[in-house]
Amino acid sequence: MAILLGVTFAGSAVAQVVPEVQAAQQAVDRADQADADQYAPDLLASARQGLAAAQTASQGGRSERRQAAVLAQRAAADADLARARSQEAVARAQLEQRRAEIAELQQRLEQPPSPPPALPSTTLPDTPLSEPLPAAPAGDGT
Repeated sequence: MAILLGVTFAGSAVAQVVPEVQAAQQAVDRADQADADQYAPDLLASARQGLAAAQTASQGGRSERRQAAVLAQRAAADADLARARSQEAVARAQLEQRRAEIAELQQRLEQPPSPPPALPSTTLPDTPLSEPLPAAPAGDGT
């Protein structure tokens, strides 16, 4: 029984997962999804390096696992910042696009309107409109 407990205890020590490392991995994944490699490549590279160091440290003893937690927190912070900078860059690009569209619409509104198309010419009677119309023929009214 003691041998079984010793094996179980030793196995659980190896299988211990540092939750901060998992959180850092998720943060790096979110930064990847936000295209941080395009908008914040240095921060994302730093986050990946920190994550790799944390993963390596998490395989060690107790003090290494403590260090893994610290490294993972730093990696997660770098990844979160990379994601935020990426989202900011995308938002700025969208804002500039909208401003350009608004400027174009304003320019269109400031231009004088084009004259309406010419109507086809028609021949009108020579009678002026101010003359009275001829009286209707008098009838017996029945």
